[in-house]
Amino acid sequence: MNASFPVRLNGVHIRFLTSGLLAAFVLMALLILPGRAFAHAALVATDPADGAVLAQSPSQFSLTFSEPVSPLVLTLVRPDGTQLPLNSYRLDGQTLAIDNPEALKSGTHVLSWRVISEDGHPVGGSVLFSIGAPSAAPVAGEAVDWTLRTAIWAAKLLLYAGLLLGVGGAFALAWLAKDRRCGQRFVAVALLFGLVAAPVSLGLQGLDGLGAPLARFATPVVWKTALETSFVWTVLIGLIALGLALLSLAGPPGLRKLSASAALFGVGAALAASGHASAAEPQWLTRPLVFLHGAAIAFWAGALAPLGLALRKQPAEARTFLARFSRAILPVVAVLAASGIVLAIIQVQAPAALVHTAYGRLLLLKLALLLFLFTLAAVNRWTLTAPAEAGDTEVQRRLMRSIGIEMLIVLAIFGVAAGWRFTPPPRALAIAAAQPVSIHIHTLQAMADLSITPGHAGEVAASVMIMTGDFGPLDAKAVTLVLSKPDSGIEPIKRPATKPGDGTWRVDNLVIPLPGRWNVRLDILVSDFEMVKIEAPIDIRAE
Repeated sequence: MNASFPVRLNGVHIRFLTSGLLAAFVLMALLILPGRAFAHAALVATDPADGAVLAQSPSQFSLTFSEPVSPLVLTLVRPDGTQLPLNSYRLDGQTLAIDNPEALKSGTHVLSWRVISEDGHPVGGSVLFSIGAPSAAPVAGEAVDWTLRTAIWAAKLLLYAGLLLGVGGAFALAWLAKDRRCGQRFVAVALLFGLVAAPVSLGLQGLDGLGAPLARFATPVVWKTALETSFVWTVLIGLIALGLALLSLAGPPGLRKLSASAALFGVGAALAASGHASAAEPQWLTRPLVFLHGAAIAFWAGALAPLGLALRKQPAEARTFLARFSRAILPVVAVLAASGIVLAIIQVQAPAALVHTAYGRLLLLKLALLLFLFTLAAVNRWTLTAPAEAGDTEVQRRLMRSIGIEMLIVLAIFGVAAGWRFTPPPRALAIAAAQPVSIHIHTLQAMADLSITPGHAGEVAASVMIMTGDFGPLDAKAVTLVLSKPDSGIEPIKRPATKPGDGTWRVDNLVIPLPGRWNVRLDILVSDFEMVKIEAPIDIRAE
């Protein structure tokens, strides 16, 4: 990491590398372009179900997510297009129960929702249902605000630059550099960028949470929303770290190393306070790994600019800096690689997700950049470091140019990491896919709660709780589950249920071949002479 290719780079090579890095940024944009601004939480069930036709107006709605959420904006869009804010709700674990304040008229309604997940990222969507008979659906939905998305990405990139290059640079100047003047101006500018980007990022978080345009940036409700997210802790801790790093540059000599060390600690803590990786389970493992990963990146990336400037302006004094950095960097890279690998395994889970998800494709792009960076670093570490420390001026110049290349690659990696803000990790998608789908069937003769796990096409298990029509116990002699999908030409699939002894009836090893809306029927043998049949539609997800 502290070295350069063992070949001289001319202007053509530099232009070629710059063009390649610009192409990497364009590729990153294309990778995330098809997706919407998903977050860590995913909707797994609704009541009413999406597309349901109800005989009468429901008294409440419910949304069940893959993890606990906090509501931001809940709106009911009537058939005529008018909107009704929904302000009365209750949170019960992962389910959001919403009171319906009025009797709904006939036609198609849209329940529009926007919530924020534990990792501080907002997610929104809508559910369509009809009263009496369907009508033309009112317009409800959220177009991607590319201006806001670009601002969020840019602010996150500048925040990374402040925390990782600024704080890391201050630590390198305090602990590794012999002459603190080389690179001090660059570090100070990076810290100032971070100090500006941190509160701006927080405000943009509030805008994104509410789905509001940039013009509302200064409104109180935007900042109130932002302060209620977990990202506020990243910003607060980050601001403290940036302030301590500035103190290490301008403060008394006795406090420089202490302030710089506390600032580096703050970088790891800030990154671990929110985000996809920190919110993953088990958090006793993921949060410390994010802390170590962030601190290691800051140590490595932050030292590059001060070291390169020292080699250019004061090559003799830079040899001490280079020797200290060379001795310390190997264990730092080991921590960086180990923590990154474990976090990637937790987030991706299956190798196929590297290709089939936007998150995985961004990770592949980051790994390609890291491979280039690690290869460059390895060649430099074992080829050029010793001659540079010995005072070979030509090698020192090549080393300085190499550090410039490393800085470009590091910035490209920061850009990729900032793009993860708009993609759900495969782990979150897998959690959502594993969630069951459930329906309640209620008739005068009998009622049932049916749950199919997981709620997508493929091999599943069905669990049924049956009762009488007035919620009394129903001791059935036998229960048969019947699934059919006439619109796809699939004849009824009949499976007898077993009673394991816990009060439920189960059907294991059931294969549902296609996603979509299925008709489910329960044939309940009440006695030798009485059979009760109840049925309802159920929506099976694709994945």
